[in-house]
Amino acid sequence: MNRLHVDSITKSFGQRKILQDVYLSCETGKISALFGSSGNGKSTLLEIIFGTVKGDTQFIKFNDSILKNQSDRKNKIAYLPQRSSFLPKECSIRKLIPLFCTQENTELLCGLKMMQPFLDKTSRNLSGGEKRIVETLIIIYCDSAFILLDEPFSGVSPKAVEELKLIIKSQSKNKGIIISDHNYSVILDMADDIYLLSGTYLRKIKDVKELQQFHYLPKS
Repeated sequence: MNRLHVDSITKSFGQRKILQDVYLSCETGKISALFGSSGNGKSTLLEIIFGTVKGDTQFIKFNDSILKNQSDRKNKIAYLPQRSSFLPKECSIRKLIPLFCTQENTELLCGLKMMQPFLDKTSRNLSGGEKRIVETLIIIYCDSAFILLDEPFSGVSPKAVEELKLIIKSQSKNKGIIISDHNYSVILDMADDIYLLSGTYLRKIKDVKELQQFHYLPKS
C-alpha cells in the first residue's frame, strides 16, 4: 500500500488567501472526494499536490519520500487538469496512449470498450465530452500510484458518466484517487473519504449532513 501525505499547505494570490493549513491524506485502494464551491481553491490545491503550482508553504510526502520538485512526482502522481487539454491535436489516440501508459496498460486501455471508438481519431476530431473521456481514461491507466481528477465528468453524457464511474472505481483497487467534480451525487457514491474546502480550510466530512451544515448541499 502506498500513502500520499499532504500537510501545511497555504497559498495566497496577492492579498487573497486561498488555502490555509490544508491537510489531506490518501492511500492506494481508496477514493477521496474533494468538494467546494467554484473559486474556492480546489484546482489550486490539486496543482500544488501535482507540483505545477508552488504553495507559500507545503509539505507533500509519498510514503517516506518528501516531494519537493515536479520531477519527484514521476510515476507517483498524475493529474487531469480542469481546463487545459494535454493531448496533441494531430496524433491519433492509439499512438498517444503508449506515451503515458506501460505496455500492459496500453493493451488494457486499447481493449476497453469505452475507448475503442476513439482510438483512430485525433484530439482535434473529438467533441468536448469525448475528449474528456479520453483524457480521463489515459490518466487513470497511466503508471502512477496516485491520480488527481479535476472535473472528469465535465461535458460527459449521463450514460458515459456511469461507465466512467465504474472504471474509476475498478482502477482505485490499485491506485489512490483524489477527485473533484460538481456532479456531487456521483462523487458521493464513489468516495471512501470526503473533504470539503470552505473558507480557505479543508475539513474531513463524516456524512452528508455536514455538507449541508456548511451550505455546500441543500438541506433535504
